[in-house]
Amino acid sequence: MAVRLVVADQCSDAAHIREVFWEYLEWANSRLIDDFGVNLDIAALQETDMRDLGKFMLPRGRLLLCYFEDRLAGVACLKQLTPTLGELKRMYVRPEYRRLGLGRMLLHRLIEEARQIGYQGLQLDSARFMHEAHQLYRSVGFREIEAYEGSEIPKQFREHWVFMRLELSEKAESASG
Repeated sequence: MAVRLVVADQCSDAAHIREVFWEYLEWANSRLIDDFGVNLDIAALQETDMRDLGKFMLPRGRLLLCYFEDRLAGVACLKQLTPTLGELKRMYVRPEYRRLGLGRMLLHRLIEEARQIGYQGLQLDSARFMHEAHQLYRSVGFREIEAYEGSEIPKQFREHWVFMRLELSEKAESASG
């Protein structure tokens, strides 16, 4: 199994980033419509993300692209919430590449990147229907919390989301290893 995790470059990887972000947003929005009757303006979200890609770039962020046998298989992003707190965003593995451990690889790599940056904690928000993702997050030590300051989820939709936090300490590291 040839897997590569690449720290994306804002310019040279823009087409791949746009492609996988759009696929993620379409998938998530179709589930939001079906499960909760919530319909997001994914075109606007896509353009905002592409315009603001810098938030996911070095030195305080990361955007990882995952390739499986040289085909784009997934993405995971990290951005700064505060000087000591990072936020995981847009973690997505294409359906045909699920159950290969790619999501776990992306998550472990982002946690390591967050530690290298110096973050003391990581937070995330995830739609309630993403049960497999929640299991993955819990397996490395994430715990549910209340909605947090800086989340991009509008207040009227937060009842449909799960908010989580991971403390990046020696204790949390040993529990996830």
